[in-house]
Amino acid sequence: MTGEELDRATLHQIRSLEATNAEGVAKHLVMVGRYLYDAPEFALEHARYAVSRAGRVAAAREAAAVAAYECGEYHEALKEFRTYRRMTGDDVHLPLMVDCERALGKPDKALELATSEAVENLDANAKVELAIVVAGIRRDQGDLEGSLKALEIPQLDRNRGFSYSPRLFRAYGEALRGVGREREAQGWERQAVVAEAALGLGQFSEPEIFDLAGDEPEAEPEEGVALADPEGETNPEEEPDPEGETGPEGKAESVSEPETDVDAEPETAEPEATEGPDGDR
Repeated sequence: MTGEELDRATLHQIRSLEATNAEGVAKHLVMVGRYLYDAPEFALEHARYAVSRAGRVAAAREAAAVAAYECGEYHEALKEFRTYRRMTGDDVHLPLMVDCERALGKPDKALELATSEAVENLDANAKVELAIVVAGIRRDQGDLEGSLKALEIPQLDRNRGFSYSPRLFRAYGEALRGVGREREAQGWERQAVVAEAALGLGQFSEPEIFDLAGDEPEAEPEEGVALADPEGETNPEEEPDPEGETGPEGKAESVSEPETDVDAEPETAEPEATEGPDGDR
């Protein structure tokens, strides 16, 4: 490990430091990235050290914020997220800030932040994460209908799959179950599996190989994949809703994954037995 494993933007920030200090901070940030999810407490130690040596570097503040969040240190995480946001003007971590307020027992403050003008600056992934957090806050307050409504956002499209779709579909299914709409909940949960299969996520994912040297490619906007059945068939178990309930976009819901028996073999007619010359068959 040399510290050069960091992306170009982070290295550019760190190189504003004195050379020896910059090298040390870079190595600690690499360690944060490597251990963030497997050993978050260990990652947080490295992040805190990086902040102590590079408090004016936004990347160090961001690393400390995310590591503290993963460790459940919500006071520290919120403080570092605010500092990062003030230094950069970037609202990318707004959903995590809202979740920190929720975890600290401040639902009103969380909802105020979740409905601020900054939400308009978020990309689709962040908007989905924010909707899931808000749905959780509403559920905590006993507002199950409000929890459901919080998830009815433009990204909730059962016919097109993005990286965030399986998580959003499952959250919506859980919210539907909370208001007693069990049949619809099962349909959205099945659609989450369809999305994972189409996107190669979850149980359908392949092992990822990371190149720790060199620059990360620039992220491109997701185009999504079609999830509707190409033959337009619907799931036979999904009966029409007698009350005419519709999905979040005001259209009648349909299930795009027909259930068929993939192991069934086509039936073939057996040849009729014929009488032989002695009357035998």
